[in-house]
Amino acid sequence: MRIPVMWRTGAVATTVAALVAVSGCTVQTLGPPAEGTTDGQTPAGKTPAGTSSAPGASPDDAKPSKPKPAAPPAPAPRTLWSKGAQGRDVRELQARLRQVAWLFEGPTGTYDGSTVTAVKGFQGKRGLPKTGKTDTVTWQRLLNMTREPGKWELYASGGQPAATPDPRCLTGRVLCVSKTSRTLRWMIDGRTVSTMDVRFGSQYTPTREGVFNVYFKSRHHVSTIYDSPMPYAMFFSGGQAVHYSSDFAATGYYGASHGCVNVRDEGKIAALFSQVRNGDKVVVYW
Repeated sequence: MRIPVMWRTGAVATTVAALVAVSGCTVQTLGPPAEGTTDGQTPAGKTPAGTSSAPGASPDDAKPSKPKPAAPPAPAPRTLWSKGAQGRDVRELQARLRQVAWLFEGPTGTYDGSTVTAVKGFQGKRGLPKTGKTDTVTWQRLLNMTREPGKWELYASGGQPAATPDPRCLTGRVLCVSKTSRTLRWMIDGRTVSTMDVRFGSQYTPTREGVFNVYFKSRHHVSTIYDSPMPYAMFFSGGQAVHYSSDFAATGYYGASHGCVNVRDEGKIAALFSQVRNGDKVVVYW
């Protein structure tokens, strides 16, 4: 008797199932290989998701790199002072320009034509734009080449505020002379009539301090010791007098007297000379 074909097929299926159970393998669907592959492999020339085509490379290496942002442009120089500016900072600028011989006038605290010319010369010498304005770049270059100016460098051409009057100046008619602020106040009964810049003797010929009186006036006086003119002289102690000095007017505090109280403003001392009388008090103090 012949065995039906269906029974044979079932037997084969049973046998295959038994072999799978023994080997522990997984049944894989059989079929024709996909185009461009070998059996059970990734298509040729393609990379599985989550992997890199280069050995040892991270997934991020396969991504295109982003361009780095460009560095921001340097800020344009900022103008600090220009013609017409006034104040203590302008004095310092002028004093520093004097130190490097670009300005020959004493600091005035006003950014005038001479200051513009000096700044232009300084800028041109260093390859900077010759604007005549002091910008942040010009100022930094000047700072690097100079030192902090002293008080009397800042006020070489005067303009310093007058010190508080000494109590001995508050009564009567007084030439109130402060060595601290280098100023002279002409005072009547505690009221300041006028104020002017003054300078004194050097350490070798100091101006005496204390309370004195004007004892002699000489409009066109000439020193018998130094043979130098002493116009508008008002003598108060020995050979020491308050008088006009053309040298003080020209060089400022870069010079000194031989003990006298020098005044640089001829107009002011001319007016003072006409008002002061013999016997008026003179107070010289720190």
